[in-house]
Amino acid sequence: MQPRFLPTFLAVLLLSIHTFAAGKQDIFSIRIYQLKNAQQEQRVDQYLKNALVPALHRLGITQVGVFRPVDNDTAAVRRIYVLMSFRSLDQFAALQTRLEKDAQYQQDGKDYLDASYDSIPYLRIESILLQAFPGMTHLAAPSSLTSPKTQRIYELRSYEGPTEKYFSNKVAMFNKGDEIGLFKKLDFNAVFYASVIAGAHMPNLMYMTSFDDMAAREAHWKAFFGDPYWKQLVAQPQYQHNVSHVDIIFLHPTEYSDL
Repeated sequence: MQPRFLPTFLAVLLLSIHTFAAGKQDIFSIRIYQLKNAQQEQRVDQYLKNALVPALHRLGITQVGVFRPVDNDTAAVRRIYVLMSFRSLDQFAALQTRLEKDAQYQQDGKDYLDASYDSIPYLRIESILLQAFPGMTHLAAPSSLTSPKTQRIYELRSYEGPTEKYFSNKVAMFNKGDEIGLFKKLDFNAVFYASVIAGAHMPNLMYMTSFDDMAAREAHWKAFFGDPYWKQLVAQPQYQHNVSHVDIIFLHPTEYSDL
């Protein structure tokens, strides 16, 4: 039983964390490096490629996605997105300690890890923690893409709900309403669907789909919005007004990304 003096939101959060820790859905981390110029981007890229991703592989985290926004070269602030998957919150919490004990990682990442205050490799790091939906409990590497990695489009979407209740309703639309099934039927090559459990824009969910190129992306979404099942699903009274804001980010995978 939750103590009566706990604020409602805190009580719900503690209950959610307990549920997440006990559940079978994987925990995802999205780490976003904010970079001021091409030099910082190169340093972080080398750190990820030569140190972090190999170290994660040694820890049994074999599917690590590394992506750059399509418009990175012209953006005022460049970014690199790193997607990692964990079996539990405990495994996520232990990551930094395990990396600190990895001598190979410390050596391979020395330029980044030992950077001085006046030669920093990034501006800031944003971190988002998520839990996979019941309808898709693990990350999935795209299985039917045939284009070169440099042409592929990964679409990361964030759906914010007006309130916690509306947010839960949209999650139900994906799972019980089988919006996930429709994406699968139309071959959207989904990488993940997940609820954000710690981030800057809560309550919200995020998901990632992937395509051979932008033309394929446009064709897939045209088929989605024209599908009879989607028209029926989106018209149902119980699923109205459950998204208040949408962010869409187009990404390219790096050549060393596992996803």
